[in-house]
Amino acid sequence: MLLILAGFLAVLGIANDPAHADRLLLVAACDAVLAVVALLLPWGRTGPNMPAWLGLPSFAVLGLSTWSFGGSASGTGPFLVLLYAWAGLHFPRWILVAYAVPATLAYLVPLVLTGQPPLVLGSAFILMPIAVAVALLIEAQARHLREDRERLVRIEQWRAALMSTLAHDVRSPLATVRMVLEELKGQAPPQIARMLEAALRQTARITRLAEGLLDIQRIDSSGELKLDRQTHNARALVHEMLTYVRDGADVTVEVDEDLTIFVDKQRFEQIVVNLVTNAARYGRPPIVIRVFTEGQFDRLEVRDHGEGIPEELRSRLFTQFAVGGADGVGLGLWIVRQLAAAHGGRAVAEHRDPGVAMVVTFPRPVVI
Repeated sequence: MLLILAGFLAVLGIANDPAHADRLLLVAACDAVLAVVALLLPWGRTGPNMPAWLGLPSFAVLGLSTWSFGGSASGTGPFLVLLYAWAGLHFPRWILVAYAVPATLAYLVPLVLTGQPPLVLGSAFILMPIAVAVALLIEAQARHLREDRERLVRIEQWRAALMSTLAHDVRSPLATVRMVLEELKGQAPPQIARMLEAALRQTARITRLAEGLLDIQRIDSSGELKLDRQTHNARALVHEMLTYVRDGADVTVEVDEDLTIFVDKQRFEQIVVNLVTNAARYGRPPIVIRVFTEGQFDRLEVRDHGEGIPEELRSRLFTQFAVGGADGVGLGLWIVRQLAAAHGGRAVAEHRDPGVAMVVTFPRPVVI
């Protein structure tokens, strides 16, 4: 882009200096050729520092441009600094220092050839240190940013590997636990059997959560999550989801008996359980669950009557690791938002007096 811009300005310079039109057209042609070379060469197959060779002919063209303008460096001087800034973004410090010799020659030689006075020649001792200093500052910042990005990539790879390993490894022991619980249930008295049934439900839920972790990992890696969306009775579905919430939770369900909702049952379960657990942990009873239709969307609301969301947590409430207390890990609401987005809806927090309502919307199926 710098070369194209330089060539364009050389063509415009003909209007101010028509006597040197041939020289300026030569400069524009050189800029165009270099720009084409820069665009077409397969830099991805070369070393990371190979594009630095473009700087040498670029400095030469800048010198030619200064000569074409009769020794005036008022236009080419800023481009020399810009060329150095480009180098600072992409190349290590030793290349920037090595550029000093060709850059100084490209600046001084046309001034000498056009017979400029010593005062003009001396401007090189001001411009070149400035150009090098600017490039070194840019290089330092670019290097720090690259190092930070590489560190974040390593952390993300470790996190993804850990999540995937946990999700895979937890399912095998859970299968054994489930088999033992089912065997005990068949021989236990009614009261113990009910307890074992509750344990089996939680075991099944942990298995689904492990599968959900794998799905969340797929969201991170591909941005897609396959859903098995079907039409369900909303009231029955919510009551079924509540069997996975700890006993004693003060929960009121306000859902019309005939309302249906078009969702992936397993993902809907994750959403409801996460929101109710969150409300019980951080809010105050009663917890009210509502599902109703609003326009083209079904709307799930889980409201508590606590003190609301702390100010310092509001901006990052649905982000990863946004923890509101010592007992949380900060993934629940982030998972809710991802699952809502996978359905084509959204998850938001709405203020209530008192408390807060976590709202998730689900698009209704299109009837043809």
